[in-house]
Amino acid sequence: MRLGRDWIAAHLPHRGAMCLLDGVLEWDERHVVCRASSHRDAGNPLRIGQQLPAACGIEYGAQAMAVHGALLSRGPLRPGLLASVRSVKLRAARLDDVEGLLRVSAERLGGEDDHILYGFSVASDAGELLSGRAAVVLDATSK
Repeated sequence: MRLGRDWIAAHLPHRGAMCLLDGVLEWDERHVVCRASSHRDAGNPLRIGQQLPAACGIEYGAQAMAVHGALLSRGPLRPGLLASVRSVKLRAARLDDVEGLLRVSAERLGGEDDHILYGFSVASDAGELLSGRAAVVLDATSK
């Protein structure tokens, strides 16, 4: 099932230009694959000067994790906090000069009711640009 930007904007707290993903290409109980074109947008709020550093791909991955949570949710999306990222491998210096769409993937590796561990990656047609793991704490503001 493919879902577009309108669905993402309706289910995630990210608004306007901070909603970085364009759509969902595929998903199941363990993973989600999204597409994005905002890396080429001069109005991308993560840009530093004229560039979008590759490390900003971590936010793309985090938004894919949130999309996955929304897809699996049987009610309102529980607020999540990106608690840590580990084993991040940057294979590019920046994202704004990458041609074409980005494929942003997140795979649930484990977790409990209040925390989840995800693996994530951002890739283009030329190959993987960055990857890593992230821990997400759910309902962190209510604790």
